Amino acid sequence: MLVSLVFAAAALVLFIEKAETDLLVPIREADAARLRLEAYSALETTLAVLEDFRIVGGGLHSPAEGWNDPLGFAGYQPGEDRTVEVTFEDESAKLPLPSVKPEMLVALLKYWQVPQIEAERVADALLTWLKKDHTPTSIGAPTLQDYEALPLPFAPPGRSLRSFAELSAIEGVRQAFFDEVTGQPNELYQRFVATFSLYDFESPNFNGNRLEPLIAQEIFDAQQQQRVTEYLNGGGTYQTQGPGFFKNARSIAAVAGGQAGQLDYGFTIQALRITVTVRQGQSSFRLSAVVAPEGGAKVVPASNATAPTTEDATAAVPAAPATPAASTPATAVPEATDLKYPFTFLEIRENDSTVPPLVLTDEPTA
Repeated sequence: MLVSLVFAAAALVLFIEKAETDLLVPIREADAARLRLEAYSALETTLAVLEDFRIVGGGLHSPAEGWNDPLGFAGYQPGEDRTVEVTFEDESAKLPLPSVKPEMLVALLKYWQVPQIEAERVADALLTWLKKDHTPTSIGAPTLQDYEALPLPFAPPGRSLRSFAELSAIEGVRQAFFDEVTGQPNELYQRFVATFSLYDFESPNFNGNRLEPLIAQEIFDAQQQQRVTEYLNGGGTYQTQGPGFFKNARSIAAVAGGQAGQLDYGFTIQALRITVTVRQGQSSFRLSAVVAPEGGAKVVPASNATAPTTEDATAAVPAAPATPAASTPATAVPEATDLKYPFTFLEIRENDSTVPPLVLTDEPTA
């Protein structure tokens, strides 16, 4: 009898543990669904606030304009016992990799302590991958024959990167950007990724305060960089006025000095990464989206073929003859409605990285 009770108790404990584990899955899925809805609601509110500032300011320049706390500005209230955090990263403060020039690549690599000959070789190797018509000129730069001689032969695609992971497949770049033993990305890789964007846009936003390219080209020196950084961050002599932003090259010259005409930079955001983190108890959900305003950054097409413009596409399709409304089948798909949405989504990611722990403060949260 005692043995039977022991076995029954053990079986009951195992059943309870398994049932508890099985129940956790739907509970977590339900939590994720609720937090996901909150995250997208917060994102839509954020975009509405950004559009208001964009219209008033003639474009988005910097969070220093006043949109650094969009949910607070809009009076957004998250659901019960939830906190919502919104952060921004100006993706267009980086250099657009699809249109990078050889001299810029070489200058940056040299600034990152790569010797001249190797810098030219790495730049040639990268451009051979990015552009179909590029002819390498540096000594030791990989050619098409080098790719054909690999154990698994292939040809460079002749188009811009779709992912930075492609760097590991580029002959001459892999050796410079990845550890020979472990195969892990090295410091040079990290600096490259922090400097370049995979999206295509006209010019980087100066207000994003990524000035390494200007220093590498000797357009700015360290003192000019410091003055600009202090102005943008509201530090040093600009502590009393707080963070600022520039609207034209003349205002930069007033702060940093130098030749404003040499700056190949813009002053508005072309691509903005918005990260929304929703927390409720031990559960969390992170939503990351890259958006572009009208006329802003674009995703590089899958091939180098020129995509037709809207006007060309419209002209190429003959107009369908008008038909009476009564003859339209009940199952016909209605015409798409132009929502006139002010932003284009270039990228959306959900929970693609670890959510950092919540930092407790005495300040109230949104």
